[in-house]
Amino acid sequence: MAQFRLPKNSRIGKGKHFPAPDGATNVRTFKIYRWDPDAGETPRMDTYDLDLDDCGPMVLDALIKIKNEVDPTLTFRRSCREGICGSCAFNIDGTNTLACIKGIDEVKGAVKIYPLPHMPVVKDLVPDLTHFYAQYASIEPWIKTDTPAPTRERLQTPEDRKELDGLYECILCACCSTSCPSYWWNPDRYLGPAVLLQAYRWLADSRDEGMGERLDQLEDPFKLYRCHTIMNCTNTCPKGLNPAKAIAETKKLLLERQG
Repeated sequence: MAQFRLPKNSRIGKGKHFPAPDGATNVRTFKIYRWDPDAGETPRMDTYDLDLDDCGPMVLDALIKIKNEVDPTLTFRRSCREGICGSCAFNIDGTNTLACIKGIDEVKGAVKIYPLPHMPVVKDLVPDLTHFYAQYASIEPWIKTDTPAPTRERLQTPEDRKELDGLYECILCACCSTSCPSYWWNPDRYLGPAVLLQAYRWLADSRDEGMGERLDQLEDPFKLYRCHTIMNCTNTCPKGLNPAKAIAETKKLLLERQG
């Protein structure tokens, strides 16, 4: 279970409390991490009591209600509300997941919401994913070919297409990478489970002709081999994917090439 890391040399200050409306009978408490680095303030946990009789069932519904009706200063990302875009990835109740598919009733007691662990915070629940996306770009996530382009498309058998199941569904929400202690310790050099799963997605694609070049790029003491099979990545993936298996398959390809 991922633990949230506070900014260096910081502590949690006393937060604000926003009580539920008068007459509310179905009240639920939400404790939300608040911090604006540009304001020079101490991070704090603000408390919001919401009437669930006037709120949707998901954690994201509660955040939107707080933003729209209670505290417009709260900052977070969201978009599709269907578990597809990955924008609303937070640490909720100690686990990295998507707020749009996390039911409020799945959490016992107060619902505690933090930004993704061990990432620079832009503001409140918004992490800075610049480095994460740069790592993704470094694996060159597109089909590489040497043969001439066909007149219509590069074909795949149903069996070859099936090899991509469990890989193409990744939405780059960063839940897995930010739950990985190896990524916490070596974020500058270890690519992390999300990017390595994406790297294997192209290694497994029968249409791609750049396997040798891709494996050359990954054969590095840190880029790939910092994975210690802790399995946090697989346990926390909101899409039910298995990054650890993809990493193991990549290591297997490298061994087979050496042998």
